[in-house]
Amino acid sequence: MKIYIFTILMLIVSTTDLYAQRLIKGQKGFEASIGLISDKKPLHDFFYMQAGMTINGKNGNYQLWAVEYSHKNHEFENYTIPVETYSAEGGYSFVLLGDWAKNIFLNMGIIAVAGYEIINQGENALPNGAVIQNKDSFIYGGGLRLSLETYLGDHLVMLIQGKTKAVWGTSVERFRPSAGIGLRYIF
Repeated sequence: MKIYIFTILMLIVSTTDLYAQRLIKGQKGFEASIGLISDKKPLHDFFYMQAGMTINGKNGNYQLWAVEYSHKNHEFENYTIPVETYSAEGGYSFVLLGDWAKNIFLNMGIIAVAGYEIINQGENALPNGAVIQNKDSFIYGGGLRLSLETYLGDHLVMLIQGKTKAVWGTSVERFRPSAGIGLRYIF
């Protein structure tokens, strides 16, 4: 009789999935993402790359600290004018929805942004003699980030994100929506 009970217990235990503890308060992660800035031009003309660190808080919420490089080309007659932005972001992300096994989450983050914007690689004149009125400048602002995050393993998270930033101090575009994909490795 003991052997039957032991066999039934072993079958039950072997059919359930076991997961490592996830979203522990204080856990840190490294995040890298790439994406596209909203525009109607060819894909290579507008993109961003971001690298950052996350620190888990309570209930799956986390802090995000990141640096970002973005590149966007603007057209003037037959000339391409590149605009590059180097920025730092800091913010907090809250869980909106998640499953009970902690496999997939929908998060919303609030971020602050500060950085520097370079227009036409610092040159204010075009080859045809036209002068660019926009100047290189420090930028600052804030934004919202909506991300769908899923665990690929106990330490690896894939995320799909959409975000928009409102920046001041720029002479180009104040609102900057973007969408991207990334990976996070949890230490």
